[in-house]
Amino acid sequence: MDLTRRQQEILEIVRDSGFASVDRLAQHFNVTPQTIRRDVNLLCRESVLQRYHGGVGPASSVENLTYDARKRIGLSDKRRIARAVAREIPNNASLFINIGTTTEAVANALLGHSGLRVITNNINVANILRKNSETEVIIAGGVVRTRDGGVVGGATVDFIRQFKVDYGVIGISGIDGDGTLLDYDYREVRVAQAIIANSRKIYLAADHSKFSRNALVRLGSLVDIDALFTDRPPPPVIGKLMTEHDIRVVVAAEDGTDLDPASQTFEGTSASTSEASATVMSASSEQEL
Repeated sequence: MDLTRRQQEILEIVRDSGFASVDRLAQHFNVTPQTIRRDVNLLCRESVLQRYHGGVGPASSVENLTYDARKRIGLSDKRRIARAVAREIPNNASLFINIGTTTEAVANALLGHSGLRVITNNINVANILRKNSETEVIIAGGVVRTRDGGVVGGATVDFIRQFKVDYGVIGISGIDGDGTLLDYDYREVRVAQAIIANSRKIYLAADHSKFSRNALVRLGSLVDIDALFTDRPPPPVIGKLMTEHDIRVVVAAEDGTDLDPASQTFEGTSASTSEASATVMSASSEQEL
């Protein structure tokens, strides 16, 4: 399910302010309270917001949305992000892909590639990529989470540490205003940290809803990645951090001409739109897998 523009804005208002009353939202959008209640009811059913007396607040910071809800929300945004990531992965490359609905979209976008060797702790990713006979898929061992097909645990971390790959493609549950990468399951976080430590380049795929979203467990920082792939320019404070640390931001466009605002400033306003072709990087000559 893709949210409407108004529903997306309701999410952003609530995340920024921490709470919003139905009456305030109705006045903001110049619609009836009944219309806002329908939107709020849908957002609460999908577990992206939590209802309180008289209004609505952010969802829990200790429990993620259900897998089915995450798959439906922002689907078109995730597909655009996935295509932008896939354009930067060359044929005959090795990569990690971790748990998440956005990384599963990346796996779908990689089906046209050849000669890939993919190591994943996500059963859904493996099931997608097995359709391509020219891609070798290696599944990490460990404990399978029944709710989403993720594989986690100490055995998974040990397995990941055996490899050194060209690209690590990771998702995230939240990005704090100071650049901290956040998730909900410490076991999943340990696997993602191992992926970061054993990849030559780290690509973070995250739609705009992850900016300033709260989660309990610290995974790392934006300074640990090489590029952020998203569907909207990040908030100014995050964009400033990315610029200071020379981290690429690729904003996936609907027409495939991604915006790479590396030379633009994020302070005060969003980056201006300009077309830039996605750069395809060659696999490292020191490839070990």
